[in-house]
Amino acid sequence: MVVDEANTSGLWLPGATAGAPPHDWLTLTGGAIGQGLPAAVGAALAAPDRPVLALEADGSAMYTIQALWTMAREELDVTVVLFDNRAYSVLNLELQSVGAASGGTRAGELLDLSQPDLDFVGIARGLGVPAEQATTAEEFNHLLGRALAEPGPYLIDCLVPPLF
Repeated sequence: MVVDEANTSGLWLPGATAGAPPHDWLTLTGGAIGQGLPAAVGAALAAPDRPVLALEADGSAMYTIQALWTMAREELDVTVVLFDNRAYSVLNLELQSVGAASGGTRAGELLDLSQPDLDFVGIARGLGVPAEQATTAEEFNHLLGRALAEPGPYLIDCLVPPLF
């Protein structure tokens, strides 16, 4: 099962799985952010015999990061791929869609998730979930293979370029 709240980093992901083996794709329904990690917990609890791949945006993860603790406590087979672009990019898109893209320096700073950078590997480990960071596609492929081969929760913090 794939739980998708990758937001701006995952706009083209569903289409990329068109030739993949059969799978369920649970996606963001719109209107709010932060549902991805709890939805992954729910999917893993509902179908414990099926691994869950959670595609999660960094800003959205900050709303419900405590779901990682539940994954660890319940030993849920959830691999979290966290798209870390250090920004609330989806909110930048929303500003553009209402014609407010040039809100000024302060508005831009409010959507910036750096200074300080969020340490998702440290956060995940602190909540009981093994985690590593990928800075290249090769590192990501290696970590994803390892995470999917082992049952239980795992987080891969993928540094990706910002959309804006």
